[in-house]
Amino acid sequence: MKTVLPKLAAAAVICGFAGALPAQAADIPCNTAKLIVPWKAGGGTHIIFSLFEKTIQNMDVTPKIQVVTVPGQGGNKGAKEAQKAKADGCTLFAIHQSAIVGYLNGRVDFTWDAFDMVAQVTSTPEIMGASGKVPYADLSGLVDAAKSSPETIKLGATFGSTSQFMWLLFEDLTGAKFKYIPFDGTAERVTALLSDTIELGTINIPTARKHLGTGDLKAFGIAAEERSPLLPDLPTLKELGVDMTYSLDRGIVAPKGTSPEVLAHWGAIFKKAAEDPELKSALESKGTLVKYRGPEDYAAWFKDEYTAHEKVAVKIGMFKK
Repeated sequence: MKTVLPKLAAAAVICGFAGALPAQAADIPCNTAKLIVPWKAGGGTHIIFSLFEKTIQNMDVTPKIQVVTVPGQGGNKGAKEAQKAKADGCTLFAIHQSAIVGYLNGRVDFTWDAFDMVAQVTSTPEIMGASGKVPYADLSGLVDAAKSSPETIKLGATFGSTSQFMWLLFEDLTGAKFKYIPFDGTAERVTALLSDTIELGTINIPTARKHLGTGDLKAFGIAAEERSPLLPDLPTLKELGVDMTYSLDRGIVAPKGTSPEVLAHWGAIFKKAAEDPELKSALESKGTLVKYRGPEDYAAWFKDEYTAHEKVAVKIGMFKK
C-alpha cells in the first residue's frame, strides 16, 4: 500500500499472480462461507467485496462466499461477531485499518492480531471532500478557516474509525481543529455533505467524479502518492504541502485458530479472484487498485501498520501506553 502515515515507504502493487487453486476445499464444513462486512450496504467496503463475491461465485471452487453486512459501532459490531465465530473456515471478515483505530480509540479491546490473516486484496486512497457550499475554495483556505475559528467547521466521521483518524492526523500536521459529527457509514456522510448538514468528510473517487462537476461537492486533495488518472486535476496532499498519504487497505481475515491449510485455501481463492480482468477493471473504475498479500506478508504488513498508527495516536493524545 501507499502507507497511510507520513514518510513511510510504499509497498509494491503485486500483479501477475501465480499459483493454482486448490483442487478441492480444505476441511471446511460448509458450501458457502459467510464474509462479514462490518458496514452498511452501499459503502465502499460492501461494494468492493460484493464484486469479489460475484467473481468467486463464477469460479470452480468450494466453498463459495456470501457477503453479510453487520453494521454498527464504526465497524466494531461486525468485528466482535467475527472474532467470536468458530474457526472452521466458514466465517471470514472484511477488514482494514479501522481494526487498528478502533482499538487505539478504546472502542474495542482487540485489534488486528485477534484474527488470522488470509490476504490483503485492495487499496483505496482517501479524498478530502466538502460541501459545495463551503466558502473556502482550496485546502489552504480550509486550513486558515479552521485555525482562525477552531472546532467550528463541522466534519462528519465514523468515530473510532479511519474516517476520523485521517482528519486527526491532518490536524496534527497542519494545526487545524474541526468539530466532529458522528456518522455510522460512508453513505450517510455523503448524504450529509450533499445536504450541507456537515461541511467536511472523506469521499471516494466515484462520489467525487459524480458530484464535483455539478458543484454539489468540493475536493481539496487526494491522500495518495500520485494523482488519480480518474481525477487528474485533483492534486495530492503532498503537492499542497501536507506530507501525508492515507488509503484504506482492505483484506480478509479469519477467526483466531483457523488452520494454516484453511487460510492457504482461502488465500488462493482470493488471489485467483484478484486476477480476474473484469474484477480489476470494476475496482479501478471505483478508484481502487488490486493489491495482494498472502497470509504471512499480510500479518507483517499489519504489524508495521499498527506500529505506525500507534505512534501517531500517542502523539495526538488518542492512545495512552
